[in-house]
Amino acid sequence: MTINASGWRPEISAGSGEGAATFTGNRALMLEEPLIFEIGDGETTGVDQGAPAPGGDRLGALARTAPIGLPGLSEPETVRHYTRLSRQNYAIDLGLFPLGSCTMKHNPRLNERMARLPGFADIHPLQPVDTVQGALGVINELAVWLIKLTGMHGVAMSPKAGAHGELCGILCIKAALEARGEGHRKVILVPESAHGTNPATAAFAGFAVEDIPATPEGRVDLNALKARLGPDVAGVMITNPNTCGLFERDLKAISDAVHAAGGYVYCDGANFNAIVGRVRPGDLGVDAMHINLHKTFSTPHGGGGPGSGPVVLSEALAPFGPLPFTERWADGHFTLVEEETVEDRHPHTFGRMTAFHGQMGMFTRALTYILSHGADGLRQAAEDAVLNANYILRSLEDVLDAPFAASGPCMHEVLFSDSGLPDGFSTLDIAKGLIDEGFHPMTVYFPLVVHGAMLVEPTETESKATLDQFIGALRSVAERAKAGDAALKSAPHFAPRARLDETQAARKPVLVWQDEEPHAAAAE
Repeated sequence: MTINASGWRPEISAGSGEGAATFTGNRALMLEEPLIFEIGDGETTGVDQGAPAPGGDRLGALARTAPIGLPGLSEPETVRHYTRLSRQNYAIDLGLFPLGSCTMKHNPRLNERMARLPGFADIHPLQPVDTVQGALGVINELAVWLIKLTGMHGVAMSPKAGAHGELCGILCIKAALEARGEGHRKVILVPESAHGTNPATAAFAGFAVEDIPATPEGRVDLNALKARLGPDVAGVMITNPNTCGLFERDLKAISDAVHAAGGYVYCDGANFNAIVGRVRPGDLGVDAMHINLHKTFSTPHGGGGPGSGPVVLSEALAPFGPLPFTERWADGHFTLVEEETVEDRHPHTFGRMTAFHGQMGMFTRALTYILSHGADGLRQAAEDAVLNANYILRSLEDVLDAPFAASGPCMHEVLFSDSGLPDGFSTLDIAKGLIDEGFHPMTVYFPLVVHGAMLVEPTETESKATLDQFIGALRSVAERAKAGDAALKSAPHFAPRARLDETQAARKPVLVWQDEEPHAAAAE
């Protein structure tokens, strides 16, 4: 087998098994799978086709001058290749996904079944409104639930994900300020413990961003925030619970101070899953907050989408929310309010966030999740997520540094640091060691306010037995580091690939197949 000379293929680590090398490179079910270009032959095809009928050539200079150079495989070869690759991936259906700040929890199959119903999965956004009444009903009912759960006045359903929702909320704030003649307010205050997208969103919308420091216990410094408020401040973007896994106890005082100074409060609701049914952000003075349906309400997360980030709005900001939105009439039918039908009912809208009406699959999954849990079930899910995180915190704080362990209970995630590890050992070694234990690593080196951060979010969907196994694995790896186990520096040893040089992988990535003799796709 010819190895692609354009990239680096590391050998399976020597620690992955004893015995002589195999002819195939495989070690039982640990398969050495080549690239698809190395399997297929550019001169063959997996199907038989008759010769095409003679016809005129209309391609001109675009006609190929050489074979296309794509690999030809039979159907079994193709299926086996991708199945083998899939077995080298970690997935939520294989085990606990401890990524902090990401909420990688189990997605009930009921949600998927509902999203695949033809009446939801096969509709088109340009269909006449009368033919999609069920879909509009789902959007409307979900909107009502989101308003009730947050204690807010209105909701924009069209934003596609968290950062898109942040932009929606900031544009609402910008429109509200301009409407009252205070467009000169150009500063957004962002605490150190906020998500990294917050300052990026504010800057993208044309605001200057200023940091607000955290207290030693990991929460917003209220006095520092109050001292910075003034006539140039448009508002604050605050994540609650914050990225250190802590609830911002002073959020109502923060909101009161910002409002008194003429600004607005944007709350990053990415961590809403920790407080659903326990706290309504509207009661804390929040003016806008996005909700990641693909996190809080169990729809798929990761892989580049799809996502959904509805934004709930206070009474002060609701008039400026984007189009479109659903409207339910007394006779039970639904309409979609857009530019052509809005007339004078929503004259202050800042415009439109996206071409159509949001992500229907996410709406269907989220509403299914909400209805199957009910109000009491949603509250229990939040409580169980917090309980699981605190169980991990208290089970490991004696072996891993937990910088905010004394700040009270954490919320849905627990934060550890590399403080206390011996010289020469790092957070990366702990993460790679977890791979050998059969777990995907936790989020590492984030948030930046903690050196060598390890952010763990167990979610509410994991059993105590699973948590005990994870705790035992992480404890074992930490103890190996503290004992100076040099083998940890080269972990993982039992994975399909050994540890990569991540610096070179980032600076000199090889992302595509490069044929040694590339074919010309067209004439020069």
